[in-house]
Order: sequence, then C-alpha cells, then structure tokens
Amino acid sequence: MASKKSYWSTLEPRIFAHRGLVTLDSPDENTVPAFRAAVLAGADYIESDLQLTSDGIPVLFHDSDLVRVAGLNKKISEVSWAELQQIRLLRGGHIPKLEDVLKTFSGVKFNLDFKSDEVVGPAAAVINKVRCHNRVLIASFSDARRRRAVAMMDSPVATSAGSFSVLLIFLASFVPVKSLGRYFARDIDCLQIPVGNKYLHFDNKRFLKYCKSIDLSVYFWTINKKKDMKRLIALGAAGLVTDKCDLAIETFSTAL
Repeated sequence: MASKKSYWSTLEPRIFAHRGLVTLDSPDENTVPAFRAAVLAGADYIESDLQLTSDGIPVLFHDSDLVRVAGLNKKISEVSWAELQQIRLLRGGHIPKLEDVLKTFSGVKFNLDFKSDEVVGPAAAVINKVRCHNRVLIASFSDARRRRAVAMMDSPVATSAGSFSVLLIFLASFVPVKSLGRYFARDIDCLQIPVGNKYLHFDNKRFLKYCKSIDLSVYFWTINKKKDMKRLIALGAAGLVTDKCDLAIETFSTAL
C-alpha cells in the first residue's frame, strides 16, 4: 500500500501552484498548459479543483458554472463531457478531465479540492484506477465530503482539514493541550487556510507552533506578494498556495 508520508517528500517551504501558474499572460487557470507552466517553473505541487459533468466525468475546474472563465451561463453539472470539449475558455483553453491530467503529469503531486458531493465517488474511482494515491492530497471545505472521499480510496492518501476541523484545532491551540489537538486532527495531515478574517487570525506564531507540536503542517492561501510569502514562512508555515509559484520559488531559492 502507498504511504501518505511520500506526499510530503519535498523540502519546506512547499510551493503549491494555485490552479497552475496564473499570470496576466498565462494560459487559463486549471488547464493543462497552466499546470505544465507550473511544473516547468519548479512548483512542488499543483492545486486544483474537482467538478462533475452531467454524464459523470470528473474534471478540473473551480467554479460551479462557466460564467467567469468562459462567459457562458451554464453549470458544469448541466454540460456533458462531449459538450465541454467544444467550449473554449476566455484565453482559448479547455477544461481537462481528471484522469487525463493524472496520467499526463505522472510524476507530479496534486492537491485536489472536492467541490461537490456528486464528484466524490467518480473522482475517487479515477484515483484508484490511476493508482496515484501517494501523490494526491484530498481537500474539501466539508469534512464530511473529505471523509467520504478518503473512505473510498484503495490506499492511504494525504488529507487536508475541512473548515470545522480547522476551527476546532484553532480553539484547541488556546488551551493548549496537545492531546486535544491530536484528537481533532486524527484523520488529517495538514491545514490549508487563509491568514484569517475579521474574527480569526491564523497567521501567528502561537498557533503555528501548536500545529507543529501535533505534527500538523500549515499552508496559507492564496499568497501572491513576496513580503507576505517571507513573513508567513518566517512565522512557521510549512508552505504556501499561490497564483505566482514562479515568484515564490525565486523568493525562497535565493533566501533559504
């Protein structure tokens, strides 16, 4: 059986290319050219998203509809795979099939965000078919959805906490009792989180130190400014999710 530990084989800080390499002049997000550009730039991982077509094909796409990236008022769940292949995104790209991408980038690690309940079974079946468990990180804002996906895997996979688990671990850090945090993090390997919001601030040394003490890696998203990249890694983050993986790689290859 594959080991989850193999997913974290790269050195810190780990750079996740958010939907591929995304710039003003880059290919469309979540497309094969964007993924290829990120790999060539040296990204450690590709972050992408899973949606399901009307005929049950898992594809790599963030939004539930095609308005923002294709100018079409249609939902992915209402479009068949054959129809989707005929649709061009605003920069000329095409939405790719999960299976094709996993096979094309056979040595690349993927952080896959399950965006709907419907995509869980079909996407898990693809991962099992391709046998890429040791290079896949399962993520979802929904802990229940994440657990369903993991339960369907033939081999262990790395996992990222849903929103509720993140909140529980954050609250546990104030106690701070390690056993409590380990209990809340018993079935996850990392947190992928924003720096915070009006009420919660995750970007502090106390919280990051607590996560490290319970063997939980923390990755912040979506970090696109060099000064923010440096600050978060200095605080103790294990890595970053960024639209500008080339900038992040340049920043840490010269600074570390």
